[in-house]
Amino acid sequence: MTRPVHGALHHVEIWVPALERAVASFGWLLESLGYTPFQSWNDGRSWRLGTTYLVFEQSPALTAERHDRCRPGLNHLAFHVEGRDAVDALARRAPEHGWALMFPDRHPHAGGEGTYAAYLENADGFEVELVAVDAPVPAPATGTPSGR
Repeated sequence: MTRPVHGALHHVEIWVPALERAVASFGWLLESLGYTPFQSWNDGRSWRLGTTYLVFEQSPALTAERHDRCRPGLNHLAFHVEGRDAVDALARRAPEHGWALMFPDRHPHAGGEGTYAAYLENADGFEVELVAVDAPVPAPATGTPSGR
């Protein structure tokens, strides 16, 4: 493994209401994107890609049963995906793993005409955005890119 770049993200820890649901939905997705299982303990799992890893933990200190992406805190995770065909393949397989396509009437351009992405939500309210790397790069926005 190469030395991390100064300022690069080390890890993100996400508290989930049901670890097994998170493992089923996020585990499949992360492994499809090239992440590998990294750590495992009674209340958590993590997956790593390069020097960054994502942690999913069912903490006894949770104060809610469902994630609300519209409240302060994490709105979504966005991942680069190899290309449009890979985005389409992941979006097709996602429902088998607990994900639902968001904004189906605007898919795959829900982020605007300059993007090609799938927006997915799992049973616990977590959103991921899968962005094709071969899509044109849109001009910098002054607000939130998707307005959500």
